[in-house]
Amino acid sequence: MTTFHIPKTQKAAVLHEPKGEYHIETSWPVTQPNELKPGECLVKLEWSGVCHSDLSIKNAEWGNPPKIPLIGGHEGVGTVVAIGEHTIHSAVQVACVTAMTKFNHGSHMHGTFQEYAVSFANYVTKIPDSMNGAEAAPILGLTVYKAIKTSGARIGQWIAITGAGGGLGHLAVQYAVAQGLRVIAIEKWVDFGESKNLVADVQAATGGPGPQAAIVATGSAESFTQAALYLKSTGTLIGVGVPSGKALLNLPIALLVSKSLRIIGTMVGDRQDADEAITIAPLGKVRTRFETKPLEDINGVFKAMSEGRIAGRVVLKI
Repeated sequence: MTTFHIPKTQKAAVLHEPKGEYHIETSWPVTQPNELKPGECLVKLEWSGVCHSDLSIKNAEWGNPPKIPLIGGHEGVGTVVAIGEHTIHSAVQVACVTAMTKFNHGSHMHGTFQEYAVSFANYVTKIPDSMNGAEAAPILGLTVYKAIKTSGARIGQWIAITGAGGGLGHLAVQYAVAQGLRVIAIEKWVDFGESKNLVADVQAATGGPGPQAAIVATGSAESFTQAALYLKSTGTLIGVGVPSGKALLNLPIALLVSKSLRIIGTMVGDRQDADEAITIAPLGKVRTRFETKPLEDINGVFKAMSEGRIAGRVVLKI
């Protein structure tokens, strides 16, 4: 079901081998409206955020992608141009944000580094009229919004955020402040001053006992251990970042038990979380720090990301 003209082919960034580079192709097939299954919709994409998980999948840091060739990306913004038959689509709007693969990070299905992508209709969230598409795309990195909710931290309590200068981390800081939390931002490359003893410094910043919650939004196994050490008793550690390889949590069990710590991993938010995150942003409480690049620059973006030279988010113009 559509009133739009849907082309047969499109431009797409395609990964043909793990650890390789993306190739810009101009004749990649477009899923046609009559090929959509019930519950699916076709989105004409305008923007796509680039997440560190996209780099990890590209570089096979979590094992080879199960789908090759692969079109990555999972933070897309565009217009719904077709809806599969027999779809209950009351939530689907003309202008929308779509999180392509909230539960598998784009490695089992093609994502948002293309002009036309298939999404599940119930994964589509309307963009407020006051937000432009490029600004909205990074909000779909809503993992940290979900992490803050999961932490159970309450107004006035301390929360530590590791990776605070990154694409997810800079949003986490703002969402935490918007919810009345007191934030300790931790980032290895920001030159405000170097900590000689991170655990002691974090605890001192809270007045002694440590924060009630910690969100680790970086792929450093050491950061997980440090968080467990500086958390106060009954504190909660929320793991968001995924280290490469087969990193293990190096933590004395006696510490876990004696401090009554909770350790929770969270991969992504759900539709409700997306609705909440996209509602808070235009109220002026959260602003995404981003720069735009053309899709053709995708390999340069990944290179800069791997070298730690990106602050905030890069949003690709599709």
